[in-house]
Amino acid sequence: MTTTVRVPEERSARVPAEQRGPGRDRDSVRLLVSCGTEVSHHAFVELPRRLRAGDLLIVNTSATLAAAVDGRIGHTRVVVHFSTRGDDGRWAVELRDPDGRGTTRARAGGPAGTEVRLAGDVRLVLEEPLTPYGSRLWWGRVSEPDVLGLLRRHGRPIRYSYTRRDQPLSVYQTVFALPSADGGGSAEMPSAARPFTARLVAELVSRGVQFAPITLHTGVASAQAHEPPYPERYEVPEASARLINAARAGEGRILAVGTTAVRAVESAVDAGGVVRARKGWTDLVVTPERGVRVVDGLLTGLHEPEASHLLMLEAVAGRAAIERSYGEALSGLYLWHEFGDVHLILPEEGPHAERCSSNYR
Repeated sequence: MTTTVRVPEERSARVPAEQRGPGRDRDSVRLLVSCGTEVSHHAFVELPRRLRAGDLLIVNTSATLAAAVDGRIGHTRVVVHFSTRGDDGRWAVELRDPDGRGTTRARAGGPAGTEVRLAGDVRLVLEEPLTPYGSRLWWGRVSEPDVLGLLRRHGRPIRYSYTRRDQPLSVYQTVFALPSADGGGSAEMPSAARPFTARLVAELVSRGVQFAPITLHTGVASAQAHEPPYPERYEVPEASARLINAARAGEGRILAVGTTAVRAVESAVDAGGVVRARKGWTDLVVTPERGVRVVDGLLTGLHEPEASHLLMLEAVAGRAAIERSYGEALSGLYLWHEFGDVHLILPEEGPHAERCSSNYR
């Protein structure tokens, strides 16, 4: 997959859907539906007609943080992306260089002992790489104990060069986002859920579709090619575990909204295939070899060809189906990234399958 797809730069969604014209809302994006190698094209507002009573959507309630903060190393300007808070109070951070256009470009990490001066005379000192196989993210210690307060006062949402301008933090919150007890959240938005509106959620509920909330706080997503995902903090509540197990026992399909939801729920399944209430850290990497044990399908954004997320999609649908759907997305001029279009992967075979050519209900 990583060698067969190339995404042209003009296929990047540069602004949110609701800013592309009058009368538009978050749900004014396109929906690519794949079932096996059969692909069809729709508007996202048609999603309720592709689902049925008893289906269950697993949604991530993690709120997005204002995780980008300006700083200086000596006289050199840098931008710090605060990715993940560790149990010992340190933060996994990524240092980036301003690119002169309001966004940033990659910067070599380290070395140990590097001191970054942040607003309010706060100091960040890099201590060690996050993992032994890469130097992009480092564990750093911040002199200010209330780092979340620092982000609220001086931070802004992480933004990459394909976007046109800065946006308020509210643009990066999904309709499912809830404040966590400790004030934590995600460095970057769990963006598969962004097109949902309260109106669309109400329509889904009225049609008998259920929702199971989980939480997974995402780290920074600007991974290097073939870089595996980092450990992330997650929680699957008892009530959601019961909903998922009940739906699996019935006729409903388990559909994860986003790869974060897949990672969380697949981290909470036991050897017997039962989802348990769990919380903590997950380092699970879902691959075709590992497969999925809980989810039948997935609603997700369109990912870069080098992203490890594509291995998860292949685990759900198979390589041939993903290659076919991505070819259709390219030829159909779909938009990529967090403000872009979305892809619904439905099961083709098995107890929760449907005929791919079935009519809307």
